[in-house]
Amino acid sequence: MRSLRRGARPARRRAASVLALLAALTLAACDSVGGSGGTTGGESGGKGDTGAPYTLRVLASSELSDMEPILEEARKKTGVTVRPTYVGTLDAVEQIASGAAEQSYDAVWLSSNDYLRLRPGAGKRITAETPIMTSPVALGLRPEKVRALGWDPAKVTWSQIHQAVVEQKLGYGMTDPARSNSGFSALVSIASGLSGAQSALTQQNVAEATPKLTEFFAGQKLTSGSSGWLAAAWSRRTDVDALINYESVLLSTGKELTVVRPADGVVTADYPFTLFTAAGPEAKQAAARLTAHLRTPDAQRLITSRTLRRPVVPGVELAKPLTADQRRELPFPGSRAVADGLLDAYENKLRRPSRTVYVLDTSGSMEGERLARLRSALAELTEDFRDRETVTLMPFGTSVKQGEVRTYTVDPAAPKKAIGAMRAQANGLSASGGTAIYSSLREAYEHLGGGPAAGDAFTSIVLMTDGENTDGAPAPAFDAFYRDLPPAQKRTPVFPIVFGDSDRAALDHIADLTGGRLFDATTGSLDGAFEEIRGYQ
Repeated sequence: MRSLRRGARPARRRAASVLALLAALTLAACDSVGGSGGTTGGESGGKGDTGAPYTLRVLASSELSDMEPILEEARKKTGVTVRPTYVGTLDAVEQIASGAAEQSYDAVWLSSNDYLRLRPGAGKRITAETPIMTSPVALGLRPEKVRALGWDPAKVTWSQIHQAVVEQKLGYGMTDPARSNSGFSALVSIASGLSGAQSALTQQNVAEATPKLTEFFAGQKLTSGSSGWLAAAWSRRTDVDALINYESVLLSTGKELTVVRPADGVVTADYPFTLFTAAGPEAKQAAARLTAHLRTPDAQRLITSRTLRRPVVPGVELAKPLTADQRRELPFPGSRAVADGLLDAYENKLRRPSRTVYVLDTSGSMEGERLARLRSALAELTEDFRDRETVTLMPFGTSVKQGEVRTYTVDPAAPKKAIGAMRAQANGLSASGGTAIYSSLREAYEHLGGGPAAGDAFTSIVLMTDGENTDGAPAPAFDAFYRDLPPAQKRTPVFPIVFGDSDRAALDHIADLTGGRLFDATTGSLDGAFEEIRGYQ
């Protein structure tokens, strides 16, 4: 989801500010941009008589993939097959709000519908919302850290967590609120807890809490567009003590964590299975059968045991890792303006700034359409850069094109200056030479190593290439170089983009080695891949 900026942003970009808000609670940290749907069996268009087989086409959050075995059991009991299509955050919200989703799907199943209603006209497109399960925001800590802090997990508050961060006793990871449901849920929980708001957050609450929020987010050492990647990155980092995410995600990491739900309140996802108003009578009958089954005690016990989410039916016992202690449910912002303002403050003021090197293949093979696509994708990307963000464009061919390496910092007082310069450079890129992937990556690491300490910013490298390495250092030399880096520099991940004829296996190795993630622009758009990476920067 695009970050927010100023009133001068084009109309399409201003609309993205709302999408960013909606995204935060609609799709999970494992989210990917785009993505194909899976199926749990059955054929579309089956008979809709009560008890007869029927397939529901569902636009679903990717985190709900863990429900597929449970949905298969439901199919056997009800005759209703769920055919989910897992989509990225922006795509899901765009489709629902525009009315396109109801043309292709019968229902939507996201973590929450509260923010969807802040999108003008979206509320009238959905009906028959049935909560299936819940999971609150929580803090997962290494057990030794809980002991060192002397905390009683049942009594910890957001203020205590804030104080530990201020005293530099606690560092944590959290998904990007502009792209992840858990990230925005956490942002609302933290802002509500630190502001002392007794009801839905107001703009005044956010303004009054800004000094404390700035201190709190100084302790964020990991960011991510995906809960899955966040957990994997956390396991590589000995300097990150905790994760903030949904309770079920934390308990499902397979890591030894003490899970704390702050006593002064949290935001909870309720995963409502929701019909589109335009769904036909057969689909509505099938959805009623399905949701009735999913809320039976047997199905609720299966859900809590398999997914570690909480049942919504009274009397169903919680899965063993879950505790029954009550917590105040924090309300969501009641207006689009407050939600937009909170997210804008996080993106441009509260969080650590980003430092990114874009290592761009401009070899001879990029001549023509490929180079045109790169120029277009970079021009699109420039409108997404945050205040205080530092971006380096490092084109390469046979070697890094030193005369074309430029570094820009987005000045909050005059952001258009850096953005305009980046766009001009992107439009002027030309193709020539061979493909020196590994030598160029080494120079990117050396470039970042010469700047501020890694702890002052979220650092990353984005590698875009359309071919295999033909010049400069070979892969083993880069591997050796990376392994010899100081620990702080090793924490900078590389996010390679598969594009054109690039060597997928080689790029996958680079991502695995550095703790990054591979993104695919062969089936989707190049600008879509760049945009998805934004959640990790």
